[in-house]
Amino acid sequence: MFSKMDTSKLKLLAFASEIVSFDDGDVVFKSGDSADFAYVIMEGAVDIVTETDAGPIVSDTLTQNQLIGELGLLNNAPRNATLVTRGKLRLMKITGEMFFRMLRENSDVALDVIRMLSDKLSRSHAQLEALQKKLNKEDDN
Repeated sequence: MFSKMDTSKLKLLAFASEIVSFDDGDVVFKSGDSADFAYVIMEGAVDIVTETDAGPIVSDTLTQNQLIGELGLLNNAPRNATLVTRGKLRLMKITGEMFFRMLRENSDVALDVIRMLSDKLSRSHAQLEALQKKLNKEDDN
């Protein structure tokens, strides 16, 4: 995502962001938390945990170089899921202000963010279809 940015803008991003670390099983953020930051996974993985009537389920796992937390920033809405680390995790924490500045000033970065969101939407749609088929089979039995 950052490979197309000018060196000066990368330096500004590095100066304005923070590297944060988590241990296995730590919560990065909870559903309902305010969305003040986006993150890029530098090392490790996080599970996206969604609350259901049957209890919490892992709806997806995100790994290195993936952007997380951007949806809450873009929607100006609270977090819609809980993120739990899977092993050790290092993140680049980007403020909302810096995230929007990156999008405004770097069309290639904005396009990459759109592609990442599109990929997440496609995966969510596929998961929803699979769950619907499973429910339909259970109803038939």
